[in-house]
Amino acid sequence: MRAALTKDNTMIVTEVPAPVPLEGQLLVRTLACGICGSDLHALSDPEGFMETTRRSGGTPYDPRDGLVFGHEFAGEIVEYGPGTQRALPVGTVVCGPPIGIGPQGAGIIGYAPMFPGGYGEYMILNEGLTMAVPDGLDPKVAAITEPFSVAARAVDRSGIGPDDVAVVLGLGPIGLGVVAALKARGHGPVLAVDFSPGRRALAEGLGADELIDPAVASPYGRWADLGVPVGTVDRIAAELLGVGARGSVVFECVGVPGVLQQAIDGAPAGGTIMVVGVCMQSDRIEPGVAATKELTLRGTFGAYPAEYGATLHAIAEGRIDAGSIITGTVGLEGVAGAFADLGRPDEHAKIVVVP
Repeated sequence: MRAALTKDNTMIVTEVPAPVPLEGQLLVRTLACGICGSDLHALSDPEGFMETTRRSGGTPYDPRDGLVFGHEFAGEIVEYGPGTQRALPVGTVVCGPPIGIGPQGAGIIGYAPMFPGGYGEYMILNEGLTMAVPDGLDPKVAAITEPFSVAARAVDRSGIGPDDVAVVLGLGPIGLGVVAALKARGHGPVLAVDFSPGRRALAEGLGADELIDPAVASPYGRWADLGVPVGTVDRIAAELLGVGARGSVVFECVGVPGVLQQAIDGAPAGGTIMVVGVCMQSDRIEPGVAATKELTLRGTFGAYPAEYGATLHAIAEGRIDAGSIITGTVGLEGVAGAFADLGRPDEHAKIVVVP
């Protein structure tokens, strides 16, 4: 099959062996696959990518050795492997969380050589994790269920209350997904923060209540106006006096050094910081500030199948307009160029590959 294959620190389109479905697996023809920021990081900083994977308990494969990336996918069932239930007929359009399981072992689809991703013409999926795309949903939109489900998990893990103030730092696809998930669940106000006017406009379309350009105004300047006690003493006083006070969550969706400490400095006392962006470089924070302000720092990564399924239906039912963030499509020959284009946030938010 033809695929965009990683080679050293670039990508080439070439012929690679087509995957063969084994016990409990099915073969799909790829219809669409979103390009994820994680793919950009893995290709540009393979050492950092592998070290982060290794230290977090995963089994890393070197992207420079030849991988078929692509973990945001939708495809059409072509063939079933042995030992499958075959509940969905051949020809069904499907998607699912990028979890590869089978006799070959386990791994994240697109980051393990035995589970090539959606930048190729064919993929193998685990039957038990494959979901039918609801009728009428464009496969390109179904493919980006994955980043929106990651965002949904971040919102779930944040413990945010319906009236708490949310600040979303960074409006890449995950940050935009966080905005969409918050508004779909009725949370507000949601303050969306990014230097890019184009991405701020996308966040507005997904329901963000306020848009902030951090070059012009601080993302952390609205707490008191929105009823959130800023200082530790103010928070304690509000609790002792029984005065209603809003909570807060800062969703850090940038993932570059320095941003987490800025969030610690800017968050109000008693707030939560959700670490959503994956920073693969060393960083420095001041724990004393976080402790004194009684902040909660929580991490989040990926999404469980139930979260993926719920997000897929929210998209299909129109409660989340995932398709609005797609700003371009390319064939396999255009993947390398799309990687370069995504480094310019004013031009694109999400590019989808159609092999």
